[in-house]
Amino acid sequence: MTLESVRKQYPDGTVAVGDLSLTVKAGELVVLVGPSGCGKSTVLRMINRLIEPTSGRIVLDGEDVTRADPVRLRRRIGYVIQNVGLFPHQTVRANVGTVPRLLGWSRPRIRGRADELLDLVGLDPAQFANRYPHELSGGQRQRVGVARALAADPVVLLMDEPFSAVDPIARTRLQEEFLRLQADVRKTIVLVTHDLDEAVRLGDRIALLSEGGKLQQYDSPAALLGEPATPFVREFVGADRGIRRLAVTAITAEMLAPWPGPTAPTDLPTVALGSSLYDALAVLLTANADEARVVDGTEPVGLLSRHRILSIDYPAERA
Repeated sequence: MTLESVRKQYPDGTVAVGDLSLTVKAGELVVLVGPSGCGKSTVLRMINRLIEPTSGRIVLDGEDVTRADPVRLRRRIGYVIQNVGLFPHQTVRANVGTVPRLLGWSRPRIRGRADELLDLVGLDPAQFANRYPHELSGGQRQRVGVARALAADPVVLLMDEPFSAVDPIARTRLQEEFLRLQADVRKTIVLVTHDLDEAVRLGDRIALLSEGGKLQQYDSPAALLGEPATPFVREFVGADRGIRRLAVTAITAEMLAPWPGPTAPTDLPTVALGSSLYDALAVLLTANADEARVVDGTEPVGLLSRHRILSIDYPAERA
């Protein structure tokens, strides 16, 4: 999907999004982040034509969606909003089957697809399919919202602050489940959040917008944190970006000291190869240890020290 000089200007002259251009690769999760009023949600609504762009093109599968029938377009795009928006008078299964029903699918096909997706998002159909939204927790309703958005196998999934309405503990669990789900389905996703930590945790790439929908930087989480492109980006990611960088930097074999074999201490804490440096540092601090055993599966592959974590050579910041 490509946005080419997309602009939204209102009749009073207010520019919500100014000439935004970016490309979202197939299977990629792109996060739009920025301060309040920077046009993040407006961008989503222009993609599915809930808001008409003033100018520019939005190309999806080779088609300029600004010229497509908006109703048919929305049935090809999944949309998840902050407060879910489930129909209160319909069961969970009926909610999930909303778009397939509009597309004329048969009842057995709708039922099978709804139950398949409920299982995929971690809700047992036997337990949840016949419940109503008011009988679910906030996190469960959000999962149903994701299942509903995936029901017709959309080309693109749009998510507008999908986890912000739930408590912090449930939010972290939902994020973990969502990452697991994305690893399984590999959908092209554009997600809006105001939370930089959420953006860093979820995004393959992050588009940081400033007021008026101006694109300040479009990069991987590690590059955004390690190489702020502008003073605005540097200020937005904050002085603690080093800690955030640890959270998006995976442990690799090149970082490790050799495994000493039988002479290794038996009381070392253990972390997995591929875990984040942030997780490794947390394990070391909790255990009050200077080194951790790094394992690939169950096999020790090396040692990682606090000193090594804190001396990782990150890219220099841009001037």
